[in-house]
Amino acid sequence: MTSTLMIVQIILAIVITIAVLLQKSSSIGLGAYSGSNESLFGAKGPTGFLSKFTFAIALLFVINTLALGYFYTQENSASVVDNISISETAVPATAEKTTPTAPAAPAVPSTK
Repeated sequence: MTSTLMIVQIILAIVITIAVLLQKSSSIGLGAYSGSNESLFGAKGPTGFLSKFTFAIALLFVINTLALGYFYTQENSASVVDNISISETAVPATAEKTTPTAPAAPAVPSTK
């Protein structure tokens, strides 16, 4: 399920990027969503349509992000620490006492 949502997320990101780049830089921005009386392709052209389309795609992007986060945490509810097994061979029960030995002295070179 998360792989499908991830593919949809990538597609939505590409579409929203294209929709934002197609808009005029002189548009009124978020003011278009506050109830302006623009028609779908009215006197101002496709400007109103592109801003409404961008808003719809952004809303789908946010909803998809929330769903992706929810399903990902449902699938991966186990922690990495849960998989660690403690074995007794890792640490010996009693430490053996060993006498440290000094390394051998280097040999003196002969002068013949």
